Amino acid sequence: MTFAVTEWRFIKFGLIVTGETEEQCLPSLFRILTVGGTCFFEVIRRIGQRSPILSERRRRTMVGTGKAIPDRDAEQIGFPARKYLAKSDANYVLLVDDLEADRSAHIQEVFSRYRLALDEILPARLVPRAAVHFLVNMLEAYYFADAAAPNRVLGTELDDFEGDVETIPHPKNWLKSLHRGFDEKEHGAQILAELDVTHILSRQDSCASLRTMFAWVSEAVGDRDLLPPGQLLPTTERQIEAVREQVALHD
Repeated sequence: MTFAVTEWRFIKFGLIVTGETEEQCLPSLFRILTVGGTCFFEVIRRIGQRSPILSERRRRTMVGTGKAIPDRDAEQIGFPARKYLAKSDANYVLLVDDLEADRSAHIQEVFSRYRLALDEILPARLVPRAAVHFLVNMLEAYYFADAAAPNRVLGTELDDFEGDVETIPHPKNWLKSLHRGFDEKEHGAQILAELDVTHILSRQDSCASLRTMFAWVSEAVGDRDLLPPGQLLPTTERQIEAVREQVALHD
């Protein structure tokens, strides 16, 4: 009797983040994916948030100098991503940005700026292994989708938010109003360690952006059944098919 040998890969995700709290503890948000010992998350760079380049004058200046992207986007996003991906075929890069309410009207433009910073620097073969995703409106929004987590850490008596937490305009300020001593780094790390992402994503009509990010990661890992199905975010969803095809070629 013969058995087919399936190659086992240990996947590493390098996170490029835009916030201090994310730099400190975002990898713990993905712990549901790491319990099987098949993948690992680490922050490789913290950058400032990028806004869309809407100024026609600035666009003309860039075109006139032969630049498709600003130098700092290349230096802080594109080159670190290329360096990390070049280390191993099992390495992936995930750029995660908060998409606050005042920036949500320009989600496509914000996405395109980050995406272009990757696409312009990465060789074509590496492009599918890098993705851009959003926390909407910010990381703290998801605390309200699993109220048991902040309740255990802060001693609050919250119920799960009835609507889509990605529609809460200022979740951090709301949490501070409910618990005056809330510290986004100290308490945030503790709450993230308690959050149940499966519970958060169990409602199929909410958290489209977060679900799309986890769907992309699941495809990269090669297990799309790790999380419950539901609504996806059209702006970032297109990246899922690209990484699926890349994984299929590797297999």
